Formats: sequence, structure tokens, C-alpha cells
Amino acid sequence: MRLFYTALFYCLLPLMLLRMLWRSRKAPAYARRWNERFGFFEARKSTSPAIWVHAVSVGETLAAMPMLRELQVRFPDYELIVTSTTPTGSERVRAALGDSVFHLYAPYDLPDCVARFIGRARPNLAIIMETELWPNTIHACASASVPVLVANARLSERSARGYQHLAGLSRAMVSSISLIAAQSQDDAERFLRLGVAPDAIEVTGNIKFDLTLDLEQQQQAKRFRQRWDGDSKRQILLAASTHEGEDALLLKSMKLLSDRYPRLLMVLVPRHPERFRAVAELAGAEYKVQLHSSGEPVTAATRVLIGDSMGELPALLGASDLVFMGGTWVDNGGHNLIEPAAWGKPLLSGPSLFNFSEVSRLLLEAGAMAVVQTPQELADSVARLLDNPEEMAAVGVSAQQVAQNNRGALERLLNLIAKQLCSNQF
Repeated sequence: MRLFYTALFYCLLPLMLLRMLWRSRKAPAYARRWNERFGFFEARKSTSPAIWVHAVSVGETLAAMPMLRELQVRFPDYELIVTSTTPTGSERVRAALGDSVFHLYAPYDLPDCVARFIGRARPNLAIIMETELWPNTIHACASASVPVLVANARLSERSARGYQHLAGLSRAMVSSISLIAAQSQDDAERFLRLGVAPDAIEVTGNIKFDLTLDLEQQQQAKRFRQRWDGDSKRQILLAASTHEGEDALLLKSMKLLSDRYPRLLMVLVPRHPERFRAVAELAGAEYKVQLHSSGEPVTAATRVLIGDSMGELPALLGASDLVFMGGTWVDNGGHNLIEPAAWGKPLLSGPSLFNFSEVSRLLLEAGAMAVVQTPQELADSVARLLDNPEEMAAVGVSAQQVAQNNRGALERLLNLIAKQLCSNQF
């Protein structure tokens, strides 16, 4: 099965490269550093042991950042190798960690690409964030005696069914994983169904609960809010990490709300930077629009602000009154609900939540979140909260309580990593 998978990957590779070229029309970074994706780069010069951490995109990279910083503090004798798949993930690594880590794009999951990567990077432990499981990568690590730990592991029911349809491939893959640190018991049970040995799974919780809203972010959020309010306090609905197809629906909700709430400002933050201009044009067809990146005070006539900057979403969330989480009105499974909860923001989302099933369950049970199916339902929910400030504040407190009550996963994960390092003689 792995040979068939590899042959198919090689056949599809030209199409993948063409797709990257197509994406580079709007995001030029996709056309750069292709050599790294094929495992061609200057070999790591340090002779110290190394921990390889792979976080595919922005979400996984941000979740991994506290872990990466703690690894640097707790294991100073180990060099950190950090890989990502997307340019936005790469930008976050460079912005946050700079030259303190050995950063690359991850190699394609092809035997020669992965072999070159391992030969030049020489990792002693591989930590894969969440669900980025690749058969050839894991097989190559096992062949090179590099233990693989899947950190903050999640597996939706839909993904589990997909792996089960390819049991001949997935069982061999998961049997080579040294340890899985699962977000929840449900995730652990799905991994068990795939064939992971019970002694290779630990439920550690979701490390995204362990985020820290530092003073700089709080001050930045305050500055953003002052810029948005201007001379009079406004009501701020922030739509975070939206995908194509969701923005038009959100603007329909805004249309339903705008007459009743003339001071309401919608902050639209597209998930992918190549969509910033298109979303601004879409919103500009009906409303006065400003770009957040301009840094200018928001005028009273502006009804939609486009969050077109990178790395500022936490502060944008902190500056808002209530949050709609994108990736939930399309079949994407949603994005990080924990960040707005940590800020104490009432949460709204669509029904597609399979990437955050446990987190959404906790928030829904606490009354800290509402699922809305249509623009009308979103408008109704927003109106109810805006008309009842005490209820809105209570919902925000409930969200923040969920975030605080579920901290501790990062420490449990770091203890597992320490045990893994101690059990292997490097």
C-alpha cells in the first residue's frame, strides 16, 4: 500500500507544483524555496542533538509556540528544527523565533525527499503537531531510529473513517509512531481503532488552552479598540479566519443588523492573505470599508474593517465585543475557539466544528457559545447579546472560565517529551 501511495504521489507531483504556481499569483511566497520541499538545503552544521517539530500552518504553529519556547528553556543542549508547509506558517516561525531555530519547509512525503531531509537535518526526535501524519515520513523516521511523537493529537470521526478505508496503509503507519499525546479521550479511542497500541497513547489535553495573553498583546488590543471607537464607543463584531463563501453570508448578517445598530462595526479577518483584496472589494460594494493595515482611525461612516495583517489576530480578538469563528459555515471544521474564549468573548459559529469537537462541546455546555446556521440566525444572536449587555458579559465570563479550567496540557506534554528524550540514548 505504501508503494502504491508513493507511486500515486509521484504522479500527482506535477499537478501539486502547478497548483503552487497558481497560488503564487496572489501569494508570491508559494513560488519560493522549493528546494527545501524536495529536501535540498544546506545541512545542519551543529553537532548537538536536535528535536524536529513540524507544524503545518499558522494554527498549528501558533499552538506550538509556547511548547517551542519551553523546549528551548528546558532542553538547551538540543537544537530545534522547525518545519512548516505554508508560507504563512513559515512567516510566523521566523517572526517569533528568528535564528534561534533551524527553520525549513517540510519535505514532500516522498522517500527521496524525506531521506535527504533526515540526512541533512539529523533529528533525534520528531514531534508532529496535531494530525499531520504522512506514511513515508513516519516510515523514514522509524528506519533512521528517530522516535515520532504526535503532540496535541486530534482525530475527527470523519478523518478516522478515511484512515480506516486505507487500513493497509494507516495501520503500518501508526504502528511506527512512538507516542501519541491526544487532546481528548475521544481522540485517543479513534487512534486505538486505527491500531495504535494502548501503551502508545496518553491523553494530555489541548495545549491551545495554555496560551498566554501577554502584556504586549493586551496593550495592542487596547490601541486597536481606541482606533476603532474614535470619538464614541462602537459595537464590534469580529469574524475571524473566514473562508471563501462565508464573507458574503456575514455581510448579509451585517445588512440585517446595520439599520438597527448604526454604530456596529464588522471586522472581517480572512484566513488566507491572498483573499484580503477580494474580501475588501466584496464588502466595498455595499459598505464603506477600511483596511486595518492602514493604521488610520476608523471613521464613523465605516461599517466594515478588513483585518488584512498577519500575526495580529490575538489582539484583534481582544479588541472586539463578540466573535464569529470562520471555517464553520463551510465544511472546514472550524478554527481555534480557545483564543477568543481566553479573552472572555462571547462566541458564535456555524455548524462545522469537527476540528474542535471537544472544545466546542465544553463551550456549548457552559453556555459560552452558540451555533448559528444562517445569516438571519447570526443576526438574531448578535442582536440578543447587544440588547442585553449583562447577558453578553456573563457569556464572556463563561467562555473565559472554560479556557482557564482546561489549562495544564502543555506541562503534561513537556513531561512526556522529557521521558521520550531520556529513554533514548542520543
